[in-house]
Amino acid sequence: MSEFRRFHNGRSDDVYRRGPVTLRGEQIPEHTTDENLLSTAYGADWLHQDPWRVMRIQSEFVEGFGALAEVGPAISVFGSARTSPDSAEYAIAEEVGRLLAGAGYAVITGGGPGVMEAANKGACEAGGVSVGLGIELPFEQGMNEWVDLGVNFRYFFARKTMFVKYAEGFIVLPGGFGTMDELFEALTLVQTGKVRSFPLVLIGSQFWGGLVEWLRATMLAAGNVAEADLDLIQVVDTAAEAVERVREASAALRAEVSSQEAAAAEASTRGQ
Repeated sequence: MSEFRRFHNGRSDDVYRRGPVTLRGEQIPEHTTDENLLSTAYGADWLHQDPWRVMRIQSEFVEGFGALAEVGPAISVFGSARTSPDSAEYAIAEEVGRLLAGAGYAVITGGGPGVMEAANKGACEAGGVSVGLGIELPFEQGMNEWVDLGVNFRYFFARKTMFVKYAEGFIVLPGGFGTMDELFEALTLVQTGKVRSFPLVLIGSQFWGGLVEWLRATMLAAGNVAEADLDLIQVVDTAAEAVERVREASAALRAEVSSQEAAAAEASTRGQ
């Protein structure tokens, strides 16, 4: 944690959340749960610690599955936590949330400020389901006020599973390393067939154009990806375009799944 803390009435304003636990002052740990899990500094001590840690990991999956199982059709929205409320990106994210709610989708974000807050706000004000999946960090973000259903995680991998499992698509606004992490993990899951192909829509051709061009000019040219892999990415410039793309793709995917299920049922009937 930072050595510089804000104080109010003699108490530190810093707040740290570890799962369901809230910590302040000297109770704030120096290391996050993820950091402890990934550390190699404990020698053979992991033999005595990690088996018990598995139970905590299991509990995060159980809590996440239980909380989100009945959310219904949803789209995950990603983008920078540093986006200012007076920026164009914030306004676009807010419109994305509103349009998704109007189209019958729940909106899932990381529950933090910036783009996440904007998308949750748009969904909440439009009467939709606004979901936030928070994460334990060395600096406190907290769940934004527009989240109606919030789940806090200690482990990134448990949180990431929820983003993918309960979404029919991703809409990604400009962001930093975390945004890139979510984007490329989703691309990898679709590319490798670990999840059904679902839409990945990036908003902001000026922001994303350089990355897409690099992927084509460098990664594709080197033979490290195929043309079809890059076709998984769609770049648009407005909230309306992004929402329409995910609506079309998710509708097509649902029709495909229904067709496959009907064919399987017919084949089963014939085999009896």
